[in-house]
Amino acid sequence: MIGSWAGCLRYSRALPIALAALLVAGACTAPNATKGARKSKHAASVALKSEGVATPAPGRAEGRLGAVAAEHPRAAEIGLAMLERGGNAVDAAIATAYAVCILNASSCGIGGGGFMLVNEANGAVSALDYRETAPALAHRDLYRRHGETLAELSRRGGLAVAVPGEVAGLETARERFAHLPRAVLMAPAIALARDGFPIGTHLAKEIGQNLTALRAAPALAAIFLNPDDSPRAAGETVHMPALAATLERVAAEGIDGFYRGSVATELGFAVRDAGGILSTADLATYRPHWRHPLRGDYRGLEIFTMPPPSSGGVLIEILNVLAGDDLAALGARSPAYLHLLAEAMQHGFADRARWYGDPELTRVPIEHLTSPSYGRTLRDRIRDDATAPPERYGSSPDAGTTHLSVIDADGMAVACTTTINTAFGAMLIAGDTGVLLNSEMDDFALAPGVPNSFGLIGGDANAIAAGKRPLSSMTPIIVRAEGRPRVVAGGSGGPLIITATLQTLLGILDFGLDPAAAIAAPRMHHQWAPPTLLSESELDPATAADLTARGHTLRPLQFAGAVQVVVARDGWLIAAADQRKSGGAAAR
Repeated sequence: MIGSWAGCLRYSRALPIALAALLVAGACTAPNATKGARKSKHAASVALKSEGVATPAPGRAEGRLGAVAAEHPRAAEIGLAMLERGGNAVDAAIATAYAVCILNASSCGIGGGGFMLVNEANGAVSALDYRETAPALAHRDLYRRHGETLAELSRRGGLAVAVPGEVAGLETARERFAHLPRAVLMAPAIALARDGFPIGTHLAKEIGQNLTALRAAPALAAIFLNPDDSPRAAGETVHMPALAATLERVAAEGIDGFYRGSVATELGFAVRDAGGILSTADLATYRPHWRHPLRGDYRGLEIFTMPPPSSGGVLIEILNVLAGDDLAALGARSPAYLHLLAEAMQHGFADRARWYGDPELTRVPIEHLTSPSYGRTLRDRIRDDATAPPERYGSSPDAGTTHLSVIDADGMAVACTTTINTAFGAMLIAGDTGVLLNSEMDDFALAPGVPNSFGLIGGDANAIAAGKRPLSSMTPIIVRAEGRPRVVAGGSGGPLIITATLQTLLGILDFGLDPAAAIAAPRMHHQWAPPTLLSESELDPATAADLTARGHTLRPLQFAGAVQVVVARDGWLIAAADQRKSGGAAAR
């Protein structure tokens, strides 16, 4: 079977995008469109058409027998190699995840956690939650000192560390779905860490942007800085022998090789020495959760995503708000469309702040929030000529990441998002393990009105509690037509994950863009609080004036998130990786 794949490879990371493709989204504008002119299109055949990129684009690959999109080209190639060895989409996802956590070590690692959404070849959809958890000694006032909330304690150092879930999650997925042995899946990542790899452009950028913090962390400085404390540059080779040894132990022993024994002991000592509260008991008792995936409908297509503590429901809610409008008729860069998009985003993020948290410990009214009727109710509240005060959005107020996408030849699909939260996590490597630990405690609502690192404000539903999983912006998505996966997507970038993934989906489903063009198109972002509309590209003066007149406060958006997509269309699998993080795609 593997031999039949020879000659089918179409792989590209560096060819230019045709400019015309990027202009498709803005070709038709209707600045005077009103609510009364709205109508809906519900044809999956229309939604899945593709126009735009006809020639290879950066981070784009297509084939018939398997496709992988990831935040590093080498990681995508490693995932594809697992498919060539007889593995399925889960095999590819696991190998890619381990590899990208070496190659983009600032974004993810075995000291973090994530979510995995799996569409089996028989149509069953499973949702695996291996999000980090608060240690047993955590409590609501963990960061309160003399009546003040010291947010910096949740972002760097030992108190920022939650119980990692990455190894347990990937091994749990492997045991249920994968074909290949654990040692085979982990071998490429082990080799990268042991033998070294050239620093990529994204990792080099992250090193430069976090230079002060890295200089204050000797274990990290030894890897990512030169002896004179200058940043290692793109193309320079780095080695992680200690991490390679830990990965080898996991490869040999499985979950016990990380959560029990010498590695667990070293993790606990390192965190406590840094002022944290993580214990070996926290590690030994950690368990991933299988959850029921959320399901929504959009334009005649099925939308599957992760339930809370993921933000998948927020994306479904926003899609439900937009579903009654003909977005293509409005035009992708028209003031009418951008205003509607911003208003829908505000509704979703307002509900996220008020309602979302760990469903094990708080009631999240997810069925109501993701219902089409609620979406229509929110749409009816939107004024086409003006934005509204913050309290008018959502329900009444009662209350550093990476993504990869895979589809294999049998129609099995995986959307996997994993994180250590902020760049380089807690800036803490656990002793001799080489494990870079997460800063996920910052994803809790630390106190009323106190934003986290991404400016997000949460409520009681996301307050700190022992064993609780913090709310996450990670939003893996699988879109199906006639029971088969058609789009697998997700992203990185904190709250930008939600809006970046949303706009990429809209580009593919509503505007008929090739996935590479949909990813490359300029993005907007609004997260309700603060009340600003962020734009990745400069708006033309007339559009900016129109949005300002509607009450929007406009600001530039420096980074719009990074999205990785695989699309199944007309017998082809098309992988597209976001060049905002120098991603790569591979397909056969």
